[in-house]
This record gives sequence, structure tokens and C-alpha cells, in this order.
Amino acid sequence: MLKIIGGFIAGLVFVAALAYNFMGSLMFREIPSPFGVEETVARIQQNIQKAGNGWSLIGLRDPAKAVQHDGGNVLPVLMIEACSTRYSGPILKDDNTRFLSILIPCKISVYKKNDGKTYIGMMNAGLFGKLFGVGEIMSHVAADQARFVQFDPSKPAPAMIKGTPGAGASGGSGSGAAGGC
Repeated sequence: MLKIIGGFIAGLVFVAALAYNFMGSLMFREIPSPFGVEETVARIQQNIQKAGNGWSLIGLRDPAKAVQHDGGNVLPVLMIEACSTRYSGPILKDDNTRFLSILIPCKISVYKKNDGKTYIGMMNAGLFGKLFGVGEIMSHVAADQARFVQFDPSKPAPAMIKGTPGAGASGGSGSGAAGGC
């Protein structure tokens, strides 16, 4: 009996160690881009604008700029923020899932690594959805995200949209879909 209990505990420890080591790669995706940071961002922005399903661009952030402003030296990082009211609406309306607002807007990070290559990072929306009881909604988000990062290299790169897309003249958020989620 002691061997069975010991084996069970050892198995739990082993599974916990595996989960700890691989959780990051399950929760988040990283894919290489064939383009530089700004061109990758511009292509993703264009794909979001063409996606339909209520998607709109709501921001572009440069976290590396803040670090550089404080005297740090980091490689380029740009974060694209997009939202679909079709998907965020049901999550925000339900008291049981409203805490998931922390995940809204959808963020896609484009960055350069020390190997000189550009990468795209994003959360695994499908897995997050299954974990938090909104699997159906987030499976649609995951499918759309997959389309956001599909590029046709034969087509010329669009211009990158800087700042807050859809912002009014005052720099605040606009109304409707352009104002974000």
C-alpha cells in the first residue's frame, strides 16, 4: 500500500513539474515573422481591419519606448490592441465572466530578439477560453487571431497605423466600434 501511495505522490510531483515547465508555451504562442517589426505590425493591422466579426483596432503601444526613456536599452517591441464587440459583449454582460475583462482588448505583440529576427506573441485564446468557461467565444477569437498573422508576401506592405486608430481630433477614443471595447 505504501508503494502505491508513494507512486501516486511521485506521479503528482512529476505532472506538476511538467505543467510548471510547459505552461507558458501552452498559454502563449510565439511565431516568427518573415518581416521586420514595423512591416509585421502594419500587415497585422491590415488583417484586423479586414477581418470582419466586429474587430477594430484600438491602439498601438510601444513598451520599449518607456524603458528607453528611463535609460534602458531594449530591442523594439510594439503591441497591437484590437477588440471585437461581438466577442467581448457576451463576456462583459455576464457577471460570472466579467473578470475576464482583464484580457480585453486582444493584444498581439511584435518584437525583435537578439537573434535579429522578428516574432509575434499572443495568448492562446482557445485554451484560455476553455479554462474560464468561455470556450465557444474564445475559439472564434483564436480562429480570427490565426488569420491576423497570415501574410501574403507577394502583396506590398501597408502603412503602419500609429497611435490610437479611430481616435477623435482630441486624441480621446471615438464612438462606436472605432472607440474600442
